[in-house]
Amino acid sequence: MTERAEPTDTYSYLGPAGTFTEAALRLVDAAAGKPWRSVNNVGEALDDVVTGRSVGAVIAIENSVDGGVSATQDALARIPGVRIVGEYLVPVDFVLVARHGTALADVRTVNAHPVAYAQTHRWLETNLRGHGHIPASSNVAAATALLDEHPVADAAVAPPGITDHHDLAVLASSIGDNASAVTRFVLVSRTLAIPPRTGADKTSVIVELPADHPGALVDMLEQFATRGINMGLLSSRPIGDELGRYRFVIDLDGHVHDERVADALLGLRRFSPRVTFLGSYPRADGFRPEVSARYSDEAFVEARDWLRAIVSGEPDAD
Repeated sequence: MTERAEPTDTYSYLGPAGTFTEAALRLVDAAAGKPWRSVNNVGEALDDVVTGRSVGAVIAIENSVDGGVSATQDALARIPGVRIVGEYLVPVDFVLVARHGTALADVRTVNAHPVAYAQTHRWLETNLRGHGHIPASSNVAAATALLDEHPVADAAVAPPGITDHHDLAVLASSIGDNASAVTRFVLVSRTLAIPPRTGADKTSVIVELPADHPGALVDMLEQFATRGINMGLLSSRPIGDELGRYRFVIDLDGHVHDERVADALLGLRRFSPRVTFLGSYPRADGFRPEVSARYSDEAFVEARDWLRAIVSGEPDAD
């Protein structure tokens, strides 16, 4: 990967090579054959997009085991000018690696990112009784630290494929405690163009409550319930200006061009002091929600036509 290519061709990802984020970027068709820029954190990735160093960036937003990624949610709320234009799902599993010549029986200490350790601790406790854990700054950093002249650990928890980039031996594969663990990544861009509606779409927003009073959250949720919209994610994050003030990161089933979703966004705009539209984009899993007839586009159009006829003084239709 090179940083000397045209900025409009570059894609940023949380690196270095071998991370789950790089695996997600490999799923982005538009990024194939283009230069990739490795960054150190989500803020740097989004800054690349805002400043034009990159045309897009892939960032983790949700994990099926640990829930929403707070660093990403906070960055999206803080950094304006970006939109989500796609999502990608990457199965999460881990391998235990060590320097060549190390046997599983030799391992006394394990280097691992805290999230990776949390997702593998049952396997480690069963197979490496009494081991010590040394936290690492990233999954790849845990593995590369083994190549130091005086490594602090005997083995490391790392992503599959790490040995494609670093000369290490795999002591055990598929050590994740949850075989169905998945991380959801999103592709963010500066473009304001919304991907076309597919029928299997997702809309993401960030909403602040107008005041901290009984029923405020229920009032917000009713904007979706009364329009038959399901939420795939509802995550609260502190706004940070005072205790008790929260913003909510929400994923809705549907597209902004769906009448029910558009109507809900109008309701949110009237209700909330701040609504951030993050984007409408195709779902990675292709799921198409069933929509009741009373929440269909036709139902909303017919209701507006009915009211328009009343206001304009047209005679009642049979």
